[in-house]
Formats: sequence, C-alpha cells, structure tokens
Amino acid sequence: MTTLHSLQQMVSRGEKIATLTCYDASFARLCAQAGVDVLLVGDSLGMVLQGANSTLAVTLHDMLYHTRCVAPAAAGCWIIADMPFGSYQQSPEQAMRNAARLMAAGAHMVKLEGGSAMVETVRFLVERGIPVCGHLGLTPQSVHQLGGYRVQGKQAEQAQQLLDDAQGLSDAGASMLVLEMVPSALAATLTQQTGLATIGIGAGPDCSGQVLVLHDMLGAYSNGKPDYKAPRFVRNFMHGSDSIQTALSRYVAAVKDGSFPAAEHCF
Repeated sequence: MTTLHSLQQMVSRGEKIATLTCYDASFARLCAQAGVDVLLVGDSLGMVLQGANSTLAVTLHDMLYHTRCVAPAAAGCWIIADMPFGSYQQSPEQAMRNAARLMAAGAHMVKLEGGSAMVETVRFLVERGIPVCGHLGLTPQSVHQLGGYRVQGKQAEQAQQLLDDAQGLSDAGASMLVLEMVPSALAATLTQQTGLATIGIGAGPDCSGQVLVLHDMLGAYSNGKPDYKAPRFVRNFMHGSDSIQTALSRYVAAVKDGSFPAAEHCF
C-alpha cells in the first residue's frame, strides 16, 4: 500500500514516483496492476472526458463522482483528487469543506493550484488533517490569465517567484508539488531546495516523479480535432505495445529507470 510516508521514502532513496491521471474503475485497476504509484483524479477530465477546451467548467460534483469511481479499484495506489476551479479560492473554510468531501469520496490527498495566494489555505488544510499537493508552473485553471498554455519560469523574475512560491507551500505543510511546463533546470533547483516530492509534467527528469494524462500516454486523446498535436512533454506508450496493460507497464518502467522524460520532452 502506497502511503505518504512510503512516497517520502522513495524520494529519500532516489526512486522515481510513477503517476498517471485516472477517472474510472477499469483504468484504476489496470494502473494498479501495472505498478503505478499515484493516481491523480484530475480536472483534466473536463478536456479528455467531457470535450471542453479547458478545465474551468469541471465541478465539485464531477470530481466527487470520478473519485468515487477510482477509489475502490485503485488497490495500493495513493489517490490525489484535484480541487476544481472555484471550490477553494474563496477562503480556507470553503477549501476545507470541499476537501473534506473529496477525502470522504476516497481521496488520500487533494491538489490545488497557485503559489503565495494559497499558502494560508494550505496551512489551514494541513493543520486539520488534509494532506495537500500544490501545483505550480502552468496552472490550467489560470490559463486565460497566463495567456495560454505556455512554459512558465523562463525569465529570471518568474523563476524566482516560482522558487518563492514553492518554498511558501512547503513551509505551509504541502507534501507534494506538481510542476507543469517549467524549464528543466529550474525544476531541478526547486526540487533540491524545497525537499518536496515533485511530480513533473514537462518539467524535466530531475523531479521526484512524473505524471501524464492517461489518454495522452495511450495516444487516445485528440481534443476532437483531426489536426491535434500532443504536447511536447507527451510520449505515446501505445507505440510498440500490444495492449493497454503493456503500455502502462512500459510507462512505469520508463519513469523508474529515468528514460522518460527524454531530452525531446523537456523545456
């Protein structure tokens, strides 16, 4: 059984953490059998399952439903549930109410986006028994504010802000941190300086682990567009695999041995 303690032990001994998004019982069972350590019930379901152009329309009801679908079949996996847009930004008390519902639905940890503005909320949750994973870099719930899906932290001022945000989240009690679309060198520095378990997606090989959207790594997501091109950080593990189970196992092995992400997947 994967626990927060065992994840921290993995970080200490340098073993990479294999993470995938997951939204239903069938894939949760396959992921568990393939040795995936962490399942993220992501608000990315708004795009890959619901066909939306962003995560913004995903509701707490959606997240509760899919967390309940994943939890019974995710034997041995650590389950993180995304807090959807509008479910935690108003106040720490609002975040606590909604995080408690996600935990009751089967999550072991909640994930929320944002840096310094979320420090007090993270502290409030952690002090009341809710494990928290932060999310920095490209934060999809802020996609319009960020001007689109762009690499974050390329400029010195932006990089320093991300370092400060990460340290603030760590000091507030966050145990894990997703880093999305940040330069590899910055992600490496951030991982080393904070000591957090960092899970990268387009953030280079020096994070504590990696995550991909399940449908992306299976080559099953096109955003409804015939000319869809997968993001640079995605590798299609169905290429050369004879089954979904084989693809999942190959993903886990590639994360563990450090062959994914390769240079072509990084910024």
